[in-house]
Amino acid sequence: MDPVILYEDNHIIVAEKKAGVLSQQDSTGSPSMLDSVKGYIKKKYRKKGNVFLGLVHRLDKPVSGIIVFARTSKAAGRLHREFAERRAVKIYLALVENNGSAETGKWIERNDPLTRTRGRSEVGVIPGRKTQQAHMRFMVLAANSKYALLLVHIITGRKHQIRAQLGAIGMPVAGDQRYGSRLSCADESICLHGLYLSFMHPVKREPVSICTEIPGRFAEKMSIGGTLREKIRREVEPCSQFGSKV
Repeated sequence: MDPVILYEDNHIIVAEKKAGVLSQQDSTGSPSMLDSVKGYIKKKYRKKGNVFLGLVHRLDKPVSGIIVFARTSKAAGRLHREFAERRAVKIYLALVENNGSAETGKWIERNDPLTRTRGRSEVGVIPGRKTQQAHMRFMVLAANSKYALLLVHIITGRKHQIRAQLGAIGMPVAGDQRYGSRLSCADESICLHGLYLSFMHPVKREPVSICTEIPGRFAEKMSIGGTLREKIRREVEPCSQFGSKV
């Protein structure tokens, strides 16, 4: 599995993860992005022995999008703090089942209590379970009779946060049957994509901003032309100045 590299230097590598691929290997032994990028470095730079690569953040297996790796321990430590302190700006594109409840073109704030139970993230307080606040905002960019296309700016970084919060308001991510979608996708994917990521370079101390293309599985379900793409660009740009520490 050859990784799609979006940016690289001596300190970091930014790649695009495909849906259905693990961020980091688990007990199943399935291929992961971490292993793939390590193999890329080993081959390109003719490295002998083990290759150091730090995974800075994760994307769920059925989600595609931007993922960042550190090539040195110093870069790893600084990037972990950057993400933990919510200074990185993370914006996702989500295609959801349309229930007609959200107004198009308006940012909507969600700040919900989130509880982990039996492998799921549940919106609401569950007695006896640890609850964390999950903060995000989203905008409906376009909609048809079946789907709505959302831009999602995630402020906190809770596990399954976007999936759980959208599912709780009756707008589950298309294909995400764990959180209420009536649909399934053949390629182990759901229609959630890490579209844009901005963070401070751990060594150069200058902003790094990466944006990816819209996946084909989105365009199969909704027409995404030049006008809509330009709208996405206009909405993403101010988010980099929005400040993720809210």
